[in-house]
Amino acid sequence: MIRRMETLAEMAAVIARNVSRDGFQSTPVERLTLVRSSTVTMPMPNVYRPQMCLVAQGQKEVMLGDRVFRYAPGRYGVVTYDLPATGRVVDATPDKPYLCVYLDFDPVMLGDMASRVPPPPGASSPPIGKTVSDAGAGLLDAVLRLLRLLDQPAALPVLGPLAEQEILYHLLAGPDGARMRQVASGQGRVAQVGRAIAWLGKNFRQRLSIELLAAEVGMSPSSLHEHFRAVTAMTPLQFQKQLRLQDARSLMLVENIDVATAAFRVGYESTSQFSREYRRHFGEPPARDIARLRASPGLAVVA
Repeated sequence: MIRRMETLAEMAAVIARNVSRDGFQSTPVERLTLVRSSTVTMPMPNVYRPQMCLVAQGQKEVMLGDRVFRYAPGRYGVVTYDLPATGRVVDATPDKPYLCVYLDFDPVMLGDMASRVPPPPGASSPPIGKTVSDAGAGLLDAVLRLLRLLDQPAALPVLGPLAEQEILYHLLAGPDGARMRQVASGQGRVAQVGRAIAWLGKNFRQRLSIELLAAEVGMSPSSLHEHFRAVTAMTPLQFQKQLRLQDARSLMLVENIDVATAAFRVGYESTSQFSREYRRHFGEPPARDIARLRASPGLAVVA
């Protein structure tokens, strides 16, 4: 326990040295991102990529469909598909900010490691595309080794890929190993759902036909609905709706376009329907929500 606390403390110190303000900070490691928040935040929807997130300090919650995942120091989450979820920081202060690390998965490296790492014993993992678990000592040490390399620019190009491979090894050998193998294999129902998710990610502005989507990925409509919900905790229609609403919010916030234009651009035919669904999802009407985000940018850090 003492060693675990020391590892997390050093991890937090390295992150803090490399992130000067709240928000996301890219690093010289292509797939590594650091996050800091000195305050609790409002729930912020986002599309989470296939990645690992490990919290070093503070706490956050992520809501996926009807499921809530709680992160605390030393807990890590794995996302195996592009998933629309809502995250918020629930424990952070200026003196002790929320600090975490994201590592996006390299599909080539993941596939290579999956072919070389023996599968863990025991029952296969459920297909849900996001989980949160306690990090073992091996995973924590591997993440810390990668973070330390941020202070060693000469060693980073040589040792960085080795540390990244070590992280993938511990993930594949741990409780998420079976789930990550399903993604890497490209076969089976879970892989078919992955293709459906990818199709929706590219075509969410179009009118959705479950029959055509099912045919696109080689499943029956009933099978697609069942397995899609098992992986994402949502139906395909709910999944599409979240992508549309998040895209519209981004358009209004970044491009400063009006509510009606945003609604039609993401695929809505009725501005009133868009406003109703936006309010249910984000808690406020579109114009008021965007005004709040602009007035309090610190509350909008995506966890």
